[in-house]
Amino acid sequence: MSKEQIFLFGYGKFGRSIADDLVEHDAEVVLIESDEERYHEALKTHRFERCILMDVTDDAALEELPVRVNEQLVCVMDDDHLNVFLVLSLRAIFPQSQILAISDSIHATRKLKMAGANKVIDLYAISANRIHNILNKPIATRFLEGFLNADHEYSFREIVIPEGSFLHGRTLEEIDFRRYGVIFVGMIDVELGNSFIFVTTGLEHKLDAGDIIVCIGHDEDLDRFEKIIHNAEEEAE
Repeated sequence: MSKEQIFLFGYGKFGRSIADDLVEHDAEVVLIESDEERYHEALKTHRFERCILMDVTDDAALEELPVRVNEQLVCVMDDDHLNVFLVLSLRAIFPQSQILAISDSIHATRKLKMAGANKVIDLYAISANRIHNILNKPIATRFLEGFLNADHEYSFREIVIPEGSFLHGRTLEEIDFRRYGVIFVGMIDVELGNSFIFVTTGLEHKLDAGDIIVCIGHDEDLDRFEKIIHNAEEEAE
């Protein structure tokens, strides 16, 4: 059976770098572009599984896309209004697909969530020197690693808080992640509809089993921390 594909809508200011990062990590990317010049530019790379020139406002054309159940749709059109319209259409046509969208304004973020995006990378909410927000695990890893130099000694890790962990029920300000040699970046709270919470938004948030925390550190420290959080009680310092 062929690998799952990632359908990337847009080859503009965000789409180019995202597409390159995904392809470099062996993702099978189907690129959809509505601008003919950008479409031909993408064709020249010879790197995508498939490139499609399409009017993304045409629902009939969108319905013809070979999207399988649970495949991921990434909406990065440069035009915010077009991006919202696209998310709305895709949600109606592919109700079981995971939809990620990028926003550079707080107003567009709200609209994208209302339109049906599972996760929104809100560039407005984080500073220019911060790494993009988190999506679901397979894409998140590719995004985050793409923003790191290949020779960098640190890496990112998404870790699901297990049942019975000492982290369950505690607030972020109660946990000293540095003692484990890792840096807390943010988290996805399942109780809040998979919203991503960046570290800069406050440290009083409560952790629960099933939440996904995102940390940076050396691989050995991340491996050790991932094992430690299975314990019911935190080890004394």
